[in-house]
Amino acid sequence: MLGSFDSNVWLFSLKKGIALTHLHSSVLILSVLLLTLISGFFSASETGIMSINRYRLRHLARHQQPSAIQVGKLLQRPDRFLGVVLISNTFANVLASAIATVLFDRLFGGFGVFAPAILLTLFLFIFAEMTPKTLAAVYSQRVAFFTVWPLKFISFFLYPIVWVANGVSNSLLRLFGVRVGKHIVDRLNAEELRTVVLESTGRISDLHQDMLLRILDFQNITVDDVMVPRSEVAGIDINGEWESVLQLISTTSFTRLPLYEDDIDNLRGLVHVKDAVRLMIDNKLNRQSLRNIARDVYFIPENTGLHTQLMNFRKIQNHLAMVVDEYGDVQGLVTIEDLVEELLGELATETPTASHLVTPVEEGCFLVDGSVNLRELNRLMQWHFPTDGPKTLSGLIIEYLELIPEGPTCLVLDRYPMEILELQDNLVKLVKIFPRRPEREVDGHE
Repeated sequence: MLGSFDSNVWLFSLKKGIALTHLHSSVLILSVLLLTLISGFFSASETGIMSINRYRLRHLARHQQPSAIQVGKLLQRPDRFLGVVLISNTFANVLASAIATVLFDRLFGGFGVFAPAILLTLFLFIFAEMTPKTLAAVYSQRVAFFTVWPLKFISFFLYPIVWVANGVSNSLLRLFGVRVGKHIVDRLNAEELRTVVLESTGRISDLHQDMLLRILDFQNITVDDVMVPRSEVAGIDINGEWESVLQLISTTSFTRLPLYEDDIDNLRGLVHVKDAVRLMIDNKLNRQSLRNIARDVYFIPENTGLHTQLMNFRKIQNHLAMVVDEYGDVQGLVTIEDLVEELLGELATETPTASHLVTPVEEGCFLVDGSVNLRELNRLMQWHFPTDGPKTLSGLIIEYLELIPEGPTCLVLDRYPMEILELQDNLVKLVKIFPRRPEREVDGHE
């Protein structure tokens, strides 16, 4: 009874106030429509500004775009911005409801109290909430830049009310350990930045996208991922047949060759081919002269990060290093060209790249050299073989089988059926990879 009495008193007072102004029904209708537009404006501004791309906004602000600067200032204190929007929006909705109540009561009598609760709720939901917010979500930047200037003007007049409301609201939030005044800058980690780059397809060239992805991977790659493995290192055995030594120097496409005795672990230096060719032309090339022109070898551990090694190459003005394991045994060599290729993509290098080691055959099938680097293979073919263990396809297959196959063997790795076609020196030389199977078709013992 008390609630009903209060409602009737409020309604009677409002009706009496409206009657005193002698407002026509058409004026009341226009007022409701105007207040709906105002409510829609604040709803759109809230969604548009809160959903705007923050990183694009900062980019525009750094280029002195006025609207971007103002939106950035509003977002520095979201409590104040939301205070202005919500107070204004709530006031517009409540006033529209009150006017609609008077209007419906005048037109329909006793039904005037209940009709606005149903019809006006639906009307405001469609035209003051759903439609403006959907529009703002789709065109957030345009809406934000359009509404920021009126909001700045309104904020000036509503500041005292907003200040009081925010004081109460922020005090309540502090009880839960939330400090609104502390501005936290959103920062992307490497994986999130990778997603941003991948989503930029069509906005930047494929070449630039690939380069950006390579840069993001660069800090997680070590030299043993890109080195020329020990078995493929071309070097000069000072104790080998002299004719073979001369032929190697005359025909090699490499600019530097390791010099060793009997085994590459017994390194004696690094020979620049141009120095050896010069001695050969002067007919002064012999075993001793090779030793004399050999330069010091630069050794690095196999787990050195590429970003660290690139800086080291730059610091010591060297272009080649021998990679050793924890026991000091040579595992391979790496050049500055290998590191640069990780950033820029394939170059005209002296060693074969993944694209040269993969040959398409019948539809969906590929012949793949077992020595191909798994990371490069994944990047080239958009496959996802694990790279946290063996570095080559041959190593991955042997680890999976837990033995060295003695002949042609079939297996399934990561749902890719494979057939080992060639073996050489206890290594898988050539593999045929078939199209990937759906997960439901893969046997449980894969």
